[in-house]
Amino acid sequence: MNAETFVPDSTYVDVASVPWQPTRFPGIESKLLMENKATGLSTWLMRWAPGARLPQHEHVAIEQTYVLQGSLCDHAGVATAGNYVWRRAGSRHDAWTDEGCLVLAFFLKPNTFFDQ
Repeated sequence: MNAETFVPDSTYVDVASVPWQPTRFPGIESKLLMENKATGLSTWLMRWAPGARLPQHEHVAIEQTYVLQGSLCDHAGVATAGNYVWRRAGSRHDAWTDEGCLVLAFFLKPNTFFDQ
């Protein structure tokens, strides 16, 4: 099976066959599962190594994260395996993990990063 199988109203993604891609952030890898380049909508599977950190960024639109394994932290709290967090448009934060994590993340628009 290819990574994606198209039928008239559905696209099935064989997630295991999608390769992990390094991000520009040390210790964070991702698999792009769905993207609409015209709108910025995207769904990502993200794997964070223990100690990985995402620098200060702004959520241009609502961002949603479901934690599958491990835990994901920011200044407001910790989302652990089986839990969900969403952030409002315009919110800013750093995010990190002490133990590592696997998350499913949904973005309506790409984040804006301030580290460059």
